[in-house]
Amino acid sequence: MSEHRDFRFGANLYVPGDRTSWVTKCREAERSGYDVISVADHVGLPPCFPTLVLAAENTERVRLNTLVLNTAFYYPGLLAREAAGTDQLIGGRLELGLGAGYAKFEFDDAGVPWQPSRARVDHLEHSVTELKRHFTDHEFSPRPAQRPGPPLLIGGRGDRVLTLAAKHADIIGFNGAGPVADGNIPAVEDAESIARRADFVRQKLGARTRDVELNLLLHWVEITRDRDAALNTVQQAMPNLTRRQIANHPTVLVGTPSDLAEQLRQTRERYGFSYFTALERHSEALSKVIEALR
Repeated sequence: MSEHRDFRFGANLYVPGDRTSWVTKCREAERSGYDVISVADHVGLPPCFPTLVLAAENTERVRLNTLVLNTAFYYPGLLAREAAGTDQLIGGRLELGLGAGYAKFEFDDAGVPWQPSRARVDHLEHSVTELKRHFTDHEFSPRPAQRPGPPLLIGGRGDRVLTLAAKHADIIGFNGAGPVADGNIPAVEDAESIARRADFVRQKLGARTRDVELNLLLHWVEITRDRDAALNTVQQAMPNLTRRQIANHPTVLVGTPSDLAEQLRQTRERYGFSYFTALERHSEALSKVIEALR
């Protein structure tokens, strides 16, 4: 790719804890050079919007992201109220991440009727259009601090979701998950499949390619000089992939900080990803790569 964006990095903080531990983690993420703090929307994890408000109260510059809201759990009008009010309270630092939901057991736990993927994507599309309508309605209250509204991140891998994202999103999120029977937990897909999905998005974006950021969730980040041993460990966690596939996978960073910085540059060049998010357990390791890049 001849042109690429500056890097951005997010820390997906999801381990439950008390108020003090959450504040400490947020402050440390900002000190470590992260651009974004994100929270996941899963049953059993802290509520997204209050958690982001508390994060904003204890940080100064980081953006704050939902990665991603399960829109099947929300009525669009009420979601618009929550998102706009949160953006107002945190001074216009919200990035609103949206998805269709995928885990049937979470719907069961929440008491929300399970719907097939077509219906869930229909609801996601309806939610996106209604959110944008509410955010630009001068009679709607509360008004978001950002105009016309907080940037939208839409995450997924299927053709319909990625086409929707190419039309409406400011950021398109990839979690590296492969296709799976509806309602089951997906496994990590190989690098070639991720490349095909990224190429599909760029084709759909057309002239919007320069305006839309591509985000990739990193599944493994480890600082080590013994790369072979670390890759053996990763393979145990990703048994559907061969060791060679793992060694060349864009969501797997294993090596020295300088080596991993170079890998991210190559990933940006090959796939178009410039915004990378680490899971909480890998956020300290990625912070060392961020330092090497800067």
